[in-house]
Amino acid sequence: MNQKVKDYLVLFGVAGTIIALDQWTKWLVRENVAFGAQWLPEWLMWLSPYARIVHWYNSGAAFGMFQNGNLVFTVLAILVIIAIIYYFPQVEAEDWTLKVAMGLQLAGAAGNLVDRLLMGKVTDFISVGSFPVFNVADSSITVGVIVLLLGVWWKERQERKAAASGQSSAASEQLSVDSNQLLVNGNQSSVEGERSSHVEG
Repeated sequence: MNQKVKDYLVLFGVAGTIIALDQWTKWLVRENVAFGAQWLPEWLMWLSPYARIVHWYNSGAAFGMFQNGNLVFTVLAILVIIAIIYYFPQVEAEDWTLKVAMGLQLAGAAGNLVDRLLMGKVTDFISVGSFPVFNVADSSITVGVIVLLLGVWWKERQERKAAASGQSSAASEQLSVDSNQLLVNGNQSSVEGERSSHVEG
């Protein structure tokens, strides 16, 4: 099995798991919670002022932004999915944070795309405080962005450490060269001094 196939297995494995979870949770909400209603288990009712399950639709982007743009966001989602699938095998093997981020982004885009193609709108159901209602796919997109930013930060941090270490090594090597040169000069001075003594004697 070549590396490209392994890369795609990882990508589709991560994305497929999240897409399945996204679609399953949306189906549960559509089947069990009336549109516009909210639900929580009785033992969690104390959470209702802060978090709840609701049944809502969204024709815009993630978290309810840019409503009535279903066609635009359908096309954008398809372009994003194609781009991720195309570029994923080109990511360096050690850059695992970028691979995870791309898998999460693919899952989020595909999860909501399924809704747009089948229903013309996206099912949202997670309501936290006054934050816009969202779903598992939206969460996947958000976590993907966070992972990507953390990966960039970590990479830059490692590069700065490597650069600092390289400068320190170079300085140590230069110090060693200077010390050796001083030692050689000192030895030469000693030899010349001994020669002068012999000549005068």
